[in-house]
Amino acid sequence: MAGEPTQPEPFEAVLYPNPPMGPKGTMILFGAVAAVSFAMGLAFVQAGAWPVAGFFGLDILLLAVAFKVCAHRSRRSEVVRLDGEGLSVCRVAANGRRTGWRFEPYWVRVDMDDPPHPGSQLVLAQGYRRLRIGEFLTPGERHELASALRLALRNYR
Repeated sequence: MAGEPTQPEPFEAVLYPNPPMGPKGTMILFGAVAAVSFAMGLAFVQAGAWPVAGFFGLDILLLAVAFKVCAHRSRRSEVVRLDGEGLSVCRVAANGRRTGWRFEPYWVRVDMDDPPHPGSQLVLAQGYRRLRIGEFLTPGERHELASALRLALRNYR
């Protein structure tokens, strides 16, 4: 009907870190590292320094632990949503724990360096409350999100 206020278009951004290498890439990397480690270990055994050969398996173990930690951390996410109820941020930690924040769209500010640099942070600020979002994104991705969020807030207002 004419004269009725229209609901603003909802905005939603689901943020998540880049996943680690896929299974095929991981197997290729581990195979290459194992082959080099085996060759180096064999060379040390032939040179008579057989105790050193045992340490060449350690690099594969440490690489596996690093990949496991990276895969665990890649399960975290953030959902930024602007709808008729306001601006909300829901953060899901790698362990599945959820934390949420709500901001008043008319009073919230989106702070970000322009142009972005590696240390730039994307911050939602309302009064004394400040919330950093998208910490795992690249500076360019944070800048794009900041621009899109500013535009969505402008349209909402």
